[in-house]
Amino acid sequence: MARGELAPPPLRNDCFALPPGVSWTPVDAALERLQERLAPVVSFEELPLFRAAGRVLARDVMALRPNPPEANSAVDGYGFAADLGGASGEVTLPLLAGRAAAGAPFRHVVPEGYALRVLTGAALPEGVDTVVLDEDTASDGATVAFRGPVKPRSNTRRAGEDVARGASILTAGRRLTPADLALAAATGHGTLPVFRQLRVGVLSTGDELTEPGAAVAPGQIADANRPMLLSILHRWGYEAVDLGRAPDDRNALAALFDRAADRVDALLTSGGASAGDEDHVSALLTQAGSQATWRIALKPGRPLALGVWSGMPVFGLPGNPVAAFTCALVFARPALALLGGAGWTAPDGMTVPAGFEKRKKAGRREFLRARLREGRAEVFHSEGSGRVSGLSWAEGFVELDEEAREIQPGDPVRYIPFSAFDL
Repeated sequence: MARGELAPPPLRNDCFALPPGVSWTPVDAALERLQERLAPVVSFEELPLFRAAGRVLARDVMALRPNPPEANSAVDGYGFAADLGGASGEVTLPLLAGRAAAGAPFRHVVPEGYALRVLTGAALPEGVDTVVLDEDTASDGATVAFRGPVKPRSNTRRAGEDVARGASILTAGRRLTPADLALAAATGHGTLPVFRQLRVGVLSTGDELTEPGAAVAPGQIADANRPMLLSILHRWGYEAVDLGRAPDDRNALAALFDRAADRVDALLTSGGASAGDEDHVSALLTQAGSQATWRIALKPGRPLALGVWSGMPVFGLPGNPVAAFTCALVFARPALALLGGAGWTAPDGMTVPAGFEKRKKAGRREFLRARLREGRAEVFHSEGSGRVSGLSWAEGFVELDEEAREIQPGDPVRYIPFSAFDL
């Protein structure tokens, strides 16, 4: 070889290959590092129940009053003291004038040996602890007759039998559901302490990008990531802030980062997260002294740039929409949940039979676009990370760990529906 002649490396045709001595970061290790390094960044506020759905509870909540608040009837019927209905055979009791109804209690004592007309939800007056069902009685308005024995305390609800006063009803970090709001209202709450809604910015990078729907010149592509990521953030309950597109200019990107740090709690970027000449996201975070660029052992998705800019966590996602989608669900979702006060969350999957065959190499965890049909997981016909149509086709992922596998139809695989990622 002549002096100065370049010696190219052996041809491996593997875009995931790293230089000798450099290793990939396993998915689980990357998730553990994220969990260790992040903490909630939002304060909390009191919100009326009518506005609290979907928000994250900031502290444990106790019942201010029991539910039900007092003993009441579970049915329409006739109430009396328990020992009166214990005899077998026919029982006939005189009726008191009036009735007990929900919101209109009977305010007198029911004497022993008498019965009272009671309706569903009515507070049981003193002297009544058992109710016989309307359909099991006959009445002429002055007396009521039924056949015993009637089990004591039948068709009644005890005060606090659902929730006792002072009992823990909701725990901090819970994302509030409509059912949670019903429970809070039933136990005396009109407001709840919730974390302030996390504000997350979305910024796309690259000179090649145009706005969706705009004309596309040679060498340009539509920005598919921003509408996708903004929609994901809305579904996760965050305040999603559209920060637009950034050119491949380091100074312009730095200025956008500065403005974002004044507006949002965290930032998702797409593109520019690797180590190429135009990968300015990772370069800026390195300059700021906060860069941790991980080459994740993940398919699809390889570079993941993580750092802090003026106190704002930055998640540099890959530019490819399929990889950006996958990394957002796998990495950004649990990290943002932690930042927003909900704690670290992991998706629940299920084991199902494979409806496909595949030969997988060792070394990387793979998330195949998939869906369930007739109880089996079928996967998209192409694993190419440029096939955006596969995201729309899919309803979840088949997750394959780092080990080598030869999968045949019927073999057990792990399927994670997108609903497990709150989508």
